[in-house]
Amino acid sequence: MSILDKIKKNSSIKESSILSKSKFFTDKDMIPTAIPIINVALSGKLDGGLTPGLTMWAGPSKHFKTAFSLLMAKSYLDKYEDAALLFYDSEFGTPQSYFDSFGIDTERVLHTPLTDIEQLKFDVMQQLTNLERGDRLIIVIDSIGNLASKKEVEDALEGKSVADMSRAKQVKSLFRMVTPHLTMKDVPMIVVNHTYKEIGMFPKDIVGGGTGSYYSADNIFIIGRQQEKEGTEVVGYNFIINVEKSRYVKEKSKIPVTVSFDGGISKWSGLLDIAIESGHVVKPSNGWYSQVDENGEIQEKKYRIKDTDTKEFWLPILKQKSFQDFIKNKYQIAAGSIMREDIEEAFEVETMNGADDE
Repeated sequence: MSILDKIKKNSSIKESSILSKSKFFTDKDMIPTAIPIINVALSGKLDGGLTPGLTMWAGPSKHFKTAFSLLMAKSYLDKYEDAALLFYDSEFGTPQSYFDSFGIDTERVLHTPLTDIEQLKFDVMQQLTNLERGDRLIIVIDSIGNLASKKEVEDALEGKSVADMSRAKQVKSLFRMVTPHLTMKDVPMIVVNHTYKEIGMFPKDIVGGGTGSYYSADNIFIIGRQQEKEGTEVVGYNFIINVEKSRYVKEKSKIPVTVSFDGGISKWSGLLDIAIESGHVVKPSNGWYSQVDENGEIQEKKYRIKDTDTKEFWLPILKQKSFQDFIKNKYQIAAGSIMREDIEEAFEVETMNGADDE
């Protein structure tokens, strides 16, 4: 019996397996959303999407965090007919009509109201512990940023105004406990959080709740917002997804998403600037856009910018492998060998030089 067979036999953990055959690596689930640029933010590719584990949307109020979360939940429910959504609610700012607008069947949603972090921790661990791999569940927490700790509530009831030093520890404990269950049981969890500005001359947005989310999350997105205007009238917003942390996408990437008041999330958000950069769309004259085919030929038909936001315009471009590869190269973390030959050669040279010095 080899040493590998021996340690596998002696392991007290039933999920232990040879790494190349591990279900936690070989059977990674991926749920594409209906918005290609959201798939890029989640995975670095157009046909990617949401994976099991912790994904966090962070930003100020009214920055579409819940909407992005429900968009991903809808994609999961569409992929698995037997799936359910566990919706933890601390803000009560998401009426049933909001679920309806995303086409989510509320008969498949368990709404669980929350008052404090400890309540969330105990309930979600109870839920995850009793799940088996293959049970189709997606969890949305809206939001962790608005949850008090139990101590904070008790202090208020007792008339105390002391600072609460336990909240960050409880948030960190929550994420530490759920993370292995999410991966081992193939469960995606989407968390809405708040941000605050750090103190300094050039303050940047900081995700609330301490370091717990940074250690545990697969994805952390901080959302920025700009107004979209027609003349002086505000008709929507251009949101910028800032990739704060990702296991799949280059950190500090900025991914635009357009949302209009009358049409919701634009399905083809963010693609035009990328296609112009890649050379798959050109501007033959001021204010006009044309597609470039897979042979590099500029198409005769010209489009105004509002007419580029259509399936007719984008499908021929999205099908081109060169465009798919450009997006992967631009956003996706490289999966090549860490120890490349030139690094090894440099190390060998340095070692030889050290030997000569001695």
